[in-house]
Amino acid sequence: MLKTNHVPEWNADVSLLGYGAMRLPTVKDEDGKEKINRAEAIEQIRCAIDGGVNYVDTAYGYHGGESEIVTGLALKDGYRDRVHLATKCPSWLVNEEADMYRLLDEQLAKLGVETIDFYLLHALNKGHFEKYRKFNYQKFFETAKKQGKIKRACFSFHDDYAAFSDIIADYDWSMAQVQFNYLDDKNQAGLQGIKDAGKKGIGIVVMEPVRGGALANPPAEILSLMESQPVKRSPVEWAFSYVTAFPEVKVVLSGMSNMEQVRQNLATFEKLPAYNESELAFFTELKETYAKRVKIGCTGCNYCQPCPMGVVIPQVFRTYDEAYRVGNIPSCAWHYNAMKEKGTFADKCVACGKCESACPQGIKIIDNLAEIAGQFAS
Repeated sequence: MLKTNHVPEWNADVSLLGYGAMRLPTVKDEDGKEKINRAEAIEQIRCAIDGGVNYVDTAYGYHGGESEIVTGLALKDGYRDRVHLATKCPSWLVNEEADMYRLLDEQLAKLGVETIDFYLLHALNKGHFEKYRKFNYQKFFETAKKQGKIKRACFSFHDDYAAFSDIIADYDWSMAQVQFNYLDDKNQAGLQGIKDAGKKGIGIVVMEPVRGGALANPPAEILSLMESQPVKRSPVEWAFSYVTAFPEVKVVLSGMSNMEQVRQNLATFEKLPAYNESELAFFTELKETYAKRVKIGCTGCNYCQPCPMGVVIPQVFRTYDEAYRVGNIPSCAWHYNAMKEKGTFADKCVACGKCESACPQGIKIIDNLAEIAGQFAS
């Protein structure tokens, strides 16, 4: 039986596992463009619901706008009445107050529903939130609730702890969706932000519990450390069991791309055990082992900025360190190529030395940039 939480503040029973419709299966159309494989996606979503999942999360921008349409199709034939539906207002498209109302009506039509159970302001950061304040987001939420178009006012978040604290103090939110896993307990809102929200009665929905899949395939030394524990769990089970240990967390989202992932997640959450203190101590050791894998250790203080050639040195180093920490070098190459397109990549370094004289950590910046440029030249 899939574990379900009763959340008095929501007046709802919600499954601990939620379906994130951001990574649905895709196929290529006649023009070679990717689109959702609708038959497979609908089958997967319904399989998850039949297995006990009753929280489905989508957004305006997922899959180029197609995710809401396919999610709505999956919820026909009686499935809508079995789930709590969440979607998000695209913050980047809100340029005036009227946009919030227009976009909500568009989303209701795309989903084919009369009401949305959890309506989120998408990807809030300080800048987006100031815009929403300017456009009177509180009035929008109250109006939409009175009209029966939404049930709960929520937000998803991508910024720092200070911004999170400001947001949760500004309104009577029902839910906050945050990135959280055992490597990100101090990043963005962090564990402290989660606990602060809990004290205010704001339920937490977790995204990226497996860090986009990075924690599912750990480096050999991390895997060996996991296997040495008396309780045997797969890397994915360790990741899920960590985030579900905190009572503030009501739903853990998983973006399931194929039927195997759906079935594996259903099986994992059926047997997800309770935590004990020794296992929480193990996560400290796990994080320390990951931390030792970084190559450079740049703190991102930005004393090396601006670079005369436009190299965003902390970003380059952060990408490089992260790839080595989680053992995903192809990911580093992908992000590095993305920086190339923006002209901020390591190859632009001319070894002027201005950055090294400013670095309080004494990092050999020029040598490291040359190594990165050489490793990812192809």
